[in-house]
Amino acid sequence: MTANEVRKLSDEEIAVETARLRRRLLDLRTQTVTDKVADNSQFTKTRRDVARLLTEASRRSKEVASR
Repeated sequence: MTANEVRKLSDEEIAVETARLRRRLLDLRTQTVTDKVADNSQFTKTRRDVARLLTEASRRSKEVASR
């Protein structure tokens, strides 16, 4: 997910996608315990996507607060 894609999402979609990706991180950690993770780069990609979503949500809330 790119920053441009995140900007196009609504506030509700950002919240839903953040929850989905956090759940994905939990699943990846669980798979690590059972040695079923084939690609460890998934952790980094998922964490960065969560960060992008949270950054956009924060930017929007600050924009609304400054009005």
